[in-house]
Amino acid sequence: MAALSEQIRDGSVRLIGPIRQELLSGIREPAQFEKLRDQLRAFPDEPLTVGDYEQAAHWSNECRRRGVAGSGVDFLICSVVVSRGWRIFTTDADFRTYAQVIPIRLWAPI
Repeated sequence: MAALSEQIRDGSVRLIGPIRQELLSGIREPAQFEKLRDQLRAFPDEPLTVGDYEQAAHWSNECRRRGVAGSGVDFLICSVVVSRGWRIFTTDADFRTYAQVIPIRLWAPI
């Protein structure tokens, strides 16, 4: 996680509201929820546009046509990062699959 720490220090980490919600969902202990919620508040939400949602739906349809399944939130992440020229920092292997259809860039440590 040193790579993530470095990205945080240099100010290059961004969040969208649905990621914040996913990270906070399912935490059973209120104290753990509050701690993570408070830590995530250091990162303001990136504003989303109608175009972000429309492109996410388009890529969801395109992926489905090609036999690639994914969640609405995953495709929204893809839409946001492509439109802003960002990279995705994730350990979720699904994004490597999406990259076969969607022009996303994944962050890889040097």
